[in-house]
Amino acid sequence: MTIPATQRASADTTAQTEAPTAATPAATDGANGAAGPATTLSSGMAFMMAAAAGLVCANLYYAQPLAGPIATAIGLPENMTGLIVTLTQIGYGLGLLFAVPLGDLVENRRLIVTMIGASVVALLAAGLSSTPTPFLIAALAIGVASTAVQMIVPFAASLAPEESRGRVVGNVMSGLMLGIMLARPVSSFIARLSSWHVVFFLSAAMMVVVAVTLALRLPKRVPQTKLSYAGLIASLGTLYVTQPVLRRRAFYQFCQFAAFSLFWTVTPLVLAGPGFNLTQGGIAIFALVGVAGAIASPIAGRLADRGWSKPATAFGILSVAVGFLITHLAPEGSTLALILFGVAAIVIDFGVSMTLVTSQRAIFALGADLRSRLNGLFMATFFVGAAMSSALGAWAYAEGGWLAASTIGLALPVVGFLYFLTEKR
Repeated sequence: MTIPATQRASADTTAQTEAPTAATPAATDGANGAAGPATTLSSGMAFMMAAAAGLVCANLYYAQPLAGPIATAIGLPENMTGLIVTLTQIGYGLGLLFAVPLGDLVENRRLIVTMIGASVVALLAAGLSSTPTPFLIAALAIGVASTAVQMIVPFAASLAPEESRGRVVGNVMSGLMLGIMLARPVSSFIARLSSWHVVFFLSAAMMVVVAVTLALRLPKRVPQTKLSYAGLIASLGTLYVTQPVLRRRAFYQFCQFAAFSLFWTVTPLVLAGPGFNLTQGGIAIFALVGVAGAIASPIAGRLADRGWSKPATAFGILSVAVGFLITHLAPEGSTLALILFGVAAIVIDFGVSMTLVTSQRAIFALGADLRSRLNGLFMATFFVGAAMSSALGAWAYAEGGWLAASTIGLALPVVGFLYFLTEKR
């Protein structure tokens, strides 16, 4: 596949130098998948899709701060508590590879609403569970169904005109990042007022509202891909091999999101430790600070639309490295150190959001009929990095404290930046 000049001009600089190939011909954009210019999103629809992305993505994180109480309530052994979070992550990873690509094959509105409907069933099952097996099956299903968020993002990109696609993606991703950052403190707050069951019931009710709203408001979009499902999944390997922009951008975000995941896995341990001695409520309030970093998403989208993807990417990668460095500028346990940790949370979240949006802007320019598969591969790659770094960060902290964990966190964006320096002009 040769990318049209109008798309190449505004894509990432790598896309300008390495012409990609693909397993299927590119389709044109448009609400119904037919030939013609892309549908322009109204500000109301863009906000609706951003809100839906945030609310759906939050389902992945509600259980994380509640794993202990949930395990006790359902009779899950203490040494198996981690399965509550791990199975949700495994489900999400499976969904990225085997459900998200369906966005290139199945009418998008119906697919998204169906996946959100499945999340309603899974959330209700989790809330009603009183024994381990039903809850763990529901946790796996929540992960799979939550990949609806990664169907919403390429759908929004397909509805947007080329000249404002970065802005649209950035706005939707800001909703997603807000969902990630707010889910944990919100679930902790609700559970303290009532119980962990209520968290899942309220989320299920919210998903019903989201599904009905999207069913009524989203336009139809029928992909032009003629592959079977088996052919669609088989094409993933071909796409990864033949799309250098995808591989490069996926590696950047692998490093970025791995550092992000390490920071948010280990920081609560640091804050609860003898140095700071914060309560769970204090840690939840601290987590809200990082939400400010989500402002990077719309900024990054606008920079990408103006052809500034490369400097925006460099700034995003270096921001994450700086975030880890500034946590060492004051003695651990001091008020200044706590403030610097808060600043680091904002800077790291800002940097990760910056590179995420510029990368998606780049890969979405590679072909309208490929976006769901490209997005699934992109997300799955750095999702692996996030899962690995969470375990590695916790181990490093247990062995050598924040210094050991933050050294790994710093090394990740440094490696990403060294690879960035090899990007062709």
